[in-house]
Amino acid sequence: MAKRRTKIVATLGPASDHEQAIEKLILAGLDVARLNFSHGSADSHREKAELVRKIAAKHGRFVAIMGDLQGPKIRIARFADQSVQLKAGQSFTLSTTHPIDAGTNTIVAVEYPPLIQACHPGDELLLDDGKIVLQVEQVDEHQVQTRVINGGELSNNKGINRRGGGIAAPSLTPKDREDIQLAAELALDYVAVSFPRYGTDMQQARSLLQAAGSDAWLIAKIERAEAVADDEALDDIISASDGVMVARGDLGVEIGDARLVGIQKRIIQHARRLNKIVITATQMMESMTHSPVPTRAEVSDVANAVLDYTDAVMLSGESATGQYPVEAITAMARICVGAEAEPTSGISKHRLGEHFARCDDTIALSAMYAANHYPGIKAIISLSESGRTPLIMSRIKSSVPIFCFTRHASTQRRAALFRGVYSVAFDASQYNDADIAPAAMQELCKQGAVQPGDWVILTKGQLDTAGGTNSLHILQVPSC
Repeated sequence: MAKRRTKIVATLGPASDHEQAIEKLILAGLDVARLNFSHGSADSHREKAELVRKIAAKHGRFVAIMGDLQGPKIRIARFADQSVQLKAGQSFTLSTTHPIDAGTNTIVAVEYPPLIQACHPGDELLLDDGKIVLQVEQVDEHQVQTRVINGGELSNNKGINRRGGGIAAPSLTPKDREDIQLAAELALDYVAVSFPRYGTDMQQARSLLQAAGSDAWLIAKIERAEAVADDEALDDIISASDGVMVARGDLGVEIGDARLVGIQKRIIQHARRLNKIVITATQMMESMTHSPVPTRAEVSDVANAVLDYTDAVMLSGESATGQYPVEAITAMARICVGAEAEPTSGISKHRLGEHFARCDDTIALSAMYAANHYPGIKAIISLSESGRTPLIMSRIKSSVPIFCFTRHASTQRRAALFRGVYSVAFDASQYNDADIAPAAMQELCKQGAVQPGDWVILTKGQLDTAGGTNSLHILQVPSC
């Protein structure tokens, strides 16, 4: 079977938070384990992170770990009977003064007073990811009076959005700041920031991470209407991040489902153009929460994201609380490989006609041009300190695998999220300059990636210097 290029992110939860389950997920193809900081204690996240690293090392795999901050999601409080049934046409009030544990089918508390100032008559409020739709009729000093448009069951702590966006709290909450400290303590590889509106939100998160002693890469979750209001707003957030997640739950609620697919494609395109990682997420295999096989629509959804050249596709509830977490990863991996077999997945126009501002960019893009046009190239070896050169390479569509040869464990895990990039533990400083290339090719021989007579491309630069890649070699594998 062809080597899968699109990576798989899966959320760990009650269905997948013990050693046996995590081992099965890793063996099925898990590339990045997601810790959802909206649920669970610091100790439970600590335990899961330790298990992932122990099991990955046992099987010689490089699995990254992502901590996902809860963010300032605006929610209703709780009902006296845990849930209520709302009927279309009835009145329903959101109040900042009602007791937080005493909600009824006519009124419920909200613990975010600025909601009152953000609402106006005629606005549509969407609760529980859009399942409940309320129309604002009147706004008083402490409450928002609404009429139910779409009813149904409403339970505790469900999120509130406004159609078209515009309800937003500060991006980083006190809990997020605590979880950033936890992410640093656990040496997580990625930290995802929820509900950023501007690039400055990401810059603030980066400052807090660095102050905590973390070198984790930052993923901006695109889920606010303001973030996709125009290309300038989108690029502002992408440029301030190391990658983005198309978080289709809240984003779809705010912009409407009709626009979601087009916006998803635009986010992927912009992220790749700006040399950033992109993850496509939310309900990709939702039916597999309760079914061992995906629907045809889910197969199409995953395949289309792959054909748009997303770096990774993500499982949430399917792997965290579902009945078939291993089957979901297995199915997702199979679909990715099938979509990648299409000839168009190897045709790229990325940065054609542009000038290159950096030496390592020039080498990276030259390597990909050579790999795609010189017959016989079977692999690319990128000797890397930070992982940036293989990341830039992976922005180019290609069927040639890119191997990130690095001595740094953090870089080995980080590259697990790059499309078409595979980590190899390799310390170039242990070799004379003349011996590096033969040793690297022998390593690929051991892995069965190349055979004698195959051609490979090797890029390297000044040792111990991130961003110092300045040479490219086209070499023939002599023997294995």
